[in-house]
Amino acid sequence: MTADLISTVWDQRNQCPDLAMTDWELLLGQARRTGLLARLAQQGLDCGWLDQVPTGPRQYLQGALRLVERQKLAVQWEVNCIRRALSGLHASVVLLKGAAYVMADLPPARSRLFSDIDIMVARDRLTEVEAALFAAGWISAERDAYNQRYYRTWMHEIPPLKHVQRNTVLDLHHTISPPTSRFKVNSTSLFDQIRPIENGSGLFTLSPTDMVLHSAVHLFQEGEFGHGLRDLLDLDDLIKHFASQDGTFWIALLARAQELGLGIPLSHTLVHLQRLFGTAPPAELQAAFAAVRPGWTTRKAMSVLLGAALRPQHPSCDTRFSGIARWMLYVRSHYIRMPAHLIIPHLLRKAYMRQFPEKTPRAP
Repeated sequence: MTADLISTVWDQRNQCPDLAMTDWELLLGQARRTGLLARLAQQGLDCGWLDQVPTGPRQYLQGALRLVERQKLAVQWEVNCIRRALSGLHASVVLLKGAAYVMADLPPARSRLFSDIDIMVARDRLTEVEAALFAAGWISAERDAYNQRYYRTWMHEIPPLKHVQRNTVLDLHHTISPPTSRFKVNSTSLFDQIRPIENGSGLFTLSPTDMVLHSAVHLFQEGEFGHGLRDLLDLDDLIKHFASQDGTFWIALLARAQELGLGIPLSHTLVHLQRLFGTAPPAELQAAFAAVRPGWTTRKAMSVLLGAALRPQHPSCDTRFSGIARWMLYVRSHYIRMPAHLIIPHLLRKAYMRQFPEKTPRAP
């Protein structure tokens, strides 16, 4: 194991990393594996040290920034296609995560690459929205009948949709967390606070507090940490941006977390935002935020596990504990998303079908 070089960039973000060429190669490898290549380049551009980077690595970083700009245009085009496909339904269509960042021009969009577009509509509009998307060329790529039923019965989204011509992937949600989850969220309360996107597109985003809470619950419930550091940086960007725009944001965030029952994911988020980037609630609110934390044992266990899992998933950063930590968090993610009588048969079936894929029944 060698140094976690990517994390040192955020510790000394105003300085150009003083690295040998072999270490630059290692840093770029870590950044690529964590989805932070463009973010690293943007950091250098913002802080004025990108021009000091040796020529080879600098060209690589500049290429990542050009890719972000091209993807922004592609996302804007795709979102416009979705808007046209659903315009006749008069349904509130809420953009989530990356697409919301791009269309609302939020800080994470400046250096964010993502593989699909996420939208949310009310659950009672799912059937007609899916039909309208199907008519416009988005079809379900999931052919396993069991998985179709699993998504539609137990999950917060239907199986991913892929466009037949452009191969773009669309995730259609009806809330932000599985209905069986320990952190389930009443979607009506989310729709009550959605915000229109200012460009007159007829689309919406979640409210600022709900954006942060969605990112937090997604990061600490999904159990996949390959891009965990990137997602944590997104959260850092969002919180700093919203707090700078609204002096009451921290108070509203705490109140909303308590209202939606998401105090624990928010607490885990804040621990690691402060540990890695120094971001914390105002001093006068520290005690109020401490009141929503889980118990001491849970806090300490999660701190150790997440400290390992949030390291870049690159061979140079792995410790003997990294794989165990990620596995334990993966098991935890299933435990909190579904009760045992549902998740145990589901995981057993997944294991069986992974071993014998030829026996998987297909949807007609």
